[in-house]
Amino acid sequence: MAFIDYFIFGLYMVGVLAIGFYHFKRNKSTEDYYVGSRSIKASHVGLSIVATDVGGGFSIGLGGVGFTMGLAGSWLLFTGLIGAWLTAVFVIPRIKRLDNKHKFFTYPDFLRHRYNGKVALVAALISGIGYLGFTGAQLLAGAKLASATILQSNPFGMDPVIFALIVIAAITIMYTVIGGLKAVIYTDTVQWIILLTGLIFITIPFTLYEIGGIAALKENLPASHFSLTNIEPVTFINWMITIIPIWLIGMTLYQRMYACKDEKQAKKAWYIAGLFEYPIMAFTGVFLGMCARVVFPEAEKEMALPMLIRDVLPMGITGIVIASYFSAIMSTADSCLMASSGNFVNDIIERYIIKNVSTKGSIRMSMVATLIIGTLAVVMAAQFNTVLDAILYAYAFMVSGLFVPTLGAYFWKRSSSAGAFAGMLSGGILTLLLSTSVLPLPARLASYGLESSVYGIFTSAVVFVAVSLLMPDKQVKTQ
Repeated sequence: MAFIDYFIFGLYMVGVLAIGFYHFKRNKSTEDYYVGSRSIKASHVGLSIVATDVGGGFSIGLGGVGFTMGLAGSWLLFTGLIGAWLTAVFVIPRIKRLDNKHKFFTYPDFLRHRYNGKVALVAALISGIGYLGFTGAQLLAGAKLASATILQSNPFGMDPVIFALIVIAAITIMYTVIGGLKAVIYTDTVQWIILLTGLIFITIPFTLYEIGGIAALKENLPASHFSLTNIEPVTFINWMITIIPIWLIGMTLYQRMYACKDEKQAKKAWYIAGLFEYPIMAFTGVFLGMCARVVFPEAEKEMALPMLIRDVLPMGITGIVIASYFSAIMSTADSCLMASSGNFVNDIIERYIIKNVSTKGSIRMSMVATLIIGTLAVVMAAQFNTVLDAILYAYAFMVSGLFVPTLGAYFWKRSSSAGAFAGMLSGGILTLLLSTSVLPLPARLASYGLESSVYGIFTSAVVFVAVSLLMPDKQVKTQ
């Protein structure tokens, strides 16, 4: 990389921190910090949703999937289109009606209203820990990109990925801590525009020119890479079951629902997000992964795309495109930090540990919590080698415990607090035990190739329904 590339990248990072500081000066309450004063426009929220959901992890992960399986890897983000539009039709009208009346801050606030405090506490723990892991996955994505481009070496003799992880985490945590949700959403809007511009209008044309066009792709890649059916059915099922439910239980998504002025703005935002995920980002990501395989056929699958950006693009353009990829990474990491912080501060600390905190004290506590969670995410990120694996582990843990009881909260009147509590614990714990191999899956079940989340969701559903019928609530709360 040339000096101009480093200069562009550095200028971009300064701009991001400036936005965070600007909103720090304007945050007057926890409502400002966590839900953006409930007045943010649909266009900003929609771009922030897709920037958060796709982000750096799925951007780098998509490149790896495209490298491995070609265009069929785009089905990974088809889950985003389905999840976003189902949420817009079936969930947003219900949650916005409640939010207008009760002024929720977090996803567990809804469960506290529908069930009770114990259910909300368990949900906050599962969500907070899950988003901690998800933040780590995004920081790892940033570290992989940085170690292959701008931070290939360092004066401390550290492993390049670890050194890059520390640097990227420091920048991301800093502007998230000081700025709150408004800083996150408005930087997301800018970052996503930069990302799409950099990938579609700069990276793809320059890469095709360098490798010799579509003909070179067809000549150097297996024919199966150009087929949308080049995917095992069990892989498609695992993606759908693991990822679509996140749209119903994602803390980052609830914060954005609350941030919208009304139901109409929220639904519009979710429709925008779905279209940007699929087909726009889905095919852009896997196509670039395919190009990267032509140039670096022996590279590690998730490192090939960063290496492509580093070596193929001309001077000056490289800095813009790398900044665009970092924008995606930080767009997701900052949102996940806010989500985890909100769970621990609003749903646990201020309700059960330190009560009656002043508005100023609450904001300060939130900032400290965000800093601590970001630091823990760095430690967690260092334990993973593959970004996509880290994301799917975090997703699996959350959806296994939370999806079925939340679905029941919206659509089954006989759902009970006892059933929700038991369903969350059984599904979440089973998936955790299976994912960490503490509890081995029987050989016959393992032969099907299904992810641990499938068994966790099934267990959660059985326990939830059974306990709800056996131990009903004395009074069912209506929406």
